[in-house]
Amino acid sequence: MTRLKERIVGLIGATGPIPVSEYMALCLFDPDAGYYTTREPFGADGDFITAPEVSQMFGELVAVWLYQAWQTAGRPPPATFAEIGPGRGTLMKDMLRTWSRLDPALVAGASFAMIETSPRLAEIQRQTLAGQNAALAWHQTIDTLPPQPLFIVGNELFDAVPIRQFVYAGSGWRERVVGLDGAGELHFFAGAGSVDTTLLPANAADAPQGAIAEVAPARSALMSAIAARIAGHGGAGLFIDYGHLQPGIGDTFQALRRHRREDVLANPGEADLTAHVDFAPLADIARACGLDVQLSTQGEFLLGMGLLERAGTLGADADAGTRKAISDAVERLAGPDAMGELFKVMKVLSAVRAT
Repeated sequence: MTRLKERIVGLIGATGPIPVSEYMALCLFDPDAGYYTTREPFGADGDFITAPEVSQMFGELVAVWLYQAWQTAGRPPPATFAEIGPGRGTLMKDMLRTWSRLDPALVAGASFAMIETSPRLAEIQRQTLAGQNAALAWHQTIDTLPPQPLFIVGNELFDAVPIRQFVYAGSGWRERVVGLDGAGELHFFAGAGSVDTTLLPANAADAPQGAIAEVAPARSALMSAIAARIAGHGGAGLFIDYGHLQPGIGDTFQALRRHRREDVLANPGEADLTAHVDFAPLADIARACGLDVQLSTQGEFLLGMGLLERAGTLGADADAGTRKAISDAVERLAGPDAMGELFKVMKVLSAVRAT
């Protein structure tokens, strides 16, 4: 039993079952034993590999999109280019290299922000970005960013924001909670109280017994803060995550450990817990702020930004092994059976449309 599991079992024994959202938050962000506060999750030696770790091409194309958005906005000085949930700092490192080649004056004149809540990850990011010739600053929230146009990217950000789950049990929907079974082990149950059905997806009324619905008020709050900042000061946002473009019913809560899925209740604090992102409510929030929103798959986005052309340039003078690695990266990033269809992209833009 992990240290955190022992504590959660004790907490439930003392106070009763806890909502899925509280369980997920404890597992990921507990200061002493949370997954993101104590572990190195990224890369081949971690539990999963993100797109920036697959290939430099991903960061380069994201940088080009943000640069084009900045140009379309009239190249406003000063401006902030930010990454929220920046992992090891690989994406920002690739973006800074790309911007330095595209427009050295941009790197010299703009400010660059890393929005990170984990002190341990922030230190790793500082090591990754050491020696960069850019005005880099770290923030725990977007609230402390300077009041100026914001061009922001979040890659695999929203999937780690805690969700609430509801289960259709008996004659109605009830919040799904984590409690203890007869053997004292963690187990899912239907909570006692009824649920306001306006919280649920539109098709929840037709769900069968045992169906699971997911909502994410914490994601909505984060999106509201970002959208309000862009609407108030100008800028653009690019958000890439695995999920769906239309609301639906289903259990997407999952745990990943050493690149394999496992029971979400098995090893609290030692596995990455995520859930698929429902982009529809996030898009609605941005539109309600007067912003333009465009949705696509990751494959469509990267191919539209010139992934194949960039791969050809990188492989032109390379040996056969390197060309094979580049080809494999293209397939992994944009292929329909890999990240290309599973991952979705949401572009959030001020009233003036960027490409």
